[in-house]
Order: sequence, then C-alpha cells, then structure tokens
Amino acid sequence: MKGSYIIVIYLHKETRIVIGALGKISFNKGFHIYVGSAMGTSGSTTLENRVKRHLLPSKNKKIHWHIDYLLENNNSNITTLYLIPTIYKLECHLAKELLMVSNGHINGFGSSDCKCQSHLFYFKEFLDLSKLSLGTE
Repeated sequence: MKGSYIIVIYLHKETRIVIGALGKISFNKGFHIYVGSAMGTSGSTTLENRVKRHLLPSKNKKIHWHIDYLLENNNSNITTLYLIPTIYKLECHLAKELLMVSNGHINGFGSSDCKCQSHLFYFKEFLDLSKLSLGTE
C-alpha cells in the first residue's frame, strides 16, 4: 500500500538532540508532528513497512532519517499515528498546511528531498488532526 503518514510525538521536556547533518537542535516540550510518505509497492518502501520501521526500537534499526534521531530519544513518545492510504504523494501538501497552523517548526527537518521548509511541526497543545481540513475542503 502507498500513502502518507503523520506521527504525533510528545516530548516530556525540552531536549537537545544531534539530528544527523542538521546538527544539535533544541526541541521544545510538547507535541511534534512529523509528516512522511511511502510510495513504494513492495518491501521497506510500502506505507505499512515504513511506519513499522519507525515504531521499532533503535537497537533494531540503522539510524537513517532525521525522524529516527528524534524517535530514539528517551524523552519522546509516539502518541498517535495517522495513515493516509493514497496513490498521490500528499506529504508536502500536508506539511504546508501544518506549517500554517503550528506554533513552530525545525527548518530542513525531514525535507531534504523537497522544497518544504520542514516536515516536523511543533504544537504547544495537542491538536486533533481529524478536525482540520488540511486543505481538503
């Protein structure tokens, strides 16, 4: 299955993490929403397998993507996952919509292969994404 996904991560306290080539970054306490996609039809590139990989403990995977560094930190917990099965790559569209309603973002996080400012957005309080139109209306 192809599609996009959204991971809601809660950081229990302000945290500084080295994120690959982005270097050391300060993350605020609160909710961080990451947008990704998996448009393959087999193996690790499918939506199911990409999300399963993100859920694996770091000892069971090679740290590769920016999100891996954040998820391996002891202060982060995944609170919610949204799977969006589709043949269309919605990742950048969702990122642009979240950018407009977020309390902040990390420049270049998860967006090194596109022109988006970021694919990780900060929210002081939980945002139920199912109540947002995200540009679909």
